[in-house]
Amino acid sequence: MMGSGKSTVGFWLAQSEGLRFVDLDAAIEERHGRSVSEIFQADGEERFRDMEQSELSECLTSEQPLVVSCGGGAVLRAGNRALLRKRAWVCWLRANIETLSKRVRSGDSRPLLGDDPVADLTQISDARAGLYADTAHRVIDVDGLEANQIADRIKRIRPQQSPAR
Repeated sequence: MMGSGKSTVGFWLAQSEGLRFVDLDAAIEERHGRSVSEIFQADGEERFRDMEQSELSECLTSEQPLVVSCGGGAVLRAGNRALLRKRAWVCWLRANIETLSKRVRSGDSRPLLGDDPVADLTQISDARAGLYADTAHRVIDVDGLEANQIADRIKRIRPQQSPAR
């Protein structure tokens, strides 16, 4: 979910493991020269999801071990979920709505959030929780934890022979 700490934790984890880090949203923005919000506004969510799927596929077919921070909506497509389960070790950073809403604040740069971010986050979380659960190999509840603490937990529970994606 947006605000769960995926990008920050992914960066910390990659740094501590000496791996390349890819933030999927940032990679899409760099490749297409526009922000996620601009892509949503100009092209719509479906086109953004096409871009996301393409970028994810490229990352997960790399032979180089890396840490990938997926956008919260990457699990919406069955093909993405299957690819993540097959080619990556996936950890769901689960946070309660109170934590998420504090982290995303007004949601100005979040195209799926409107005038009531708490209600929107609740709706999105409820709709996606089952997809996250089906995709994740492990779950970490991140409420009250700092990024480095979460990264340390991931390092402890991640299979050592697994791709570090």
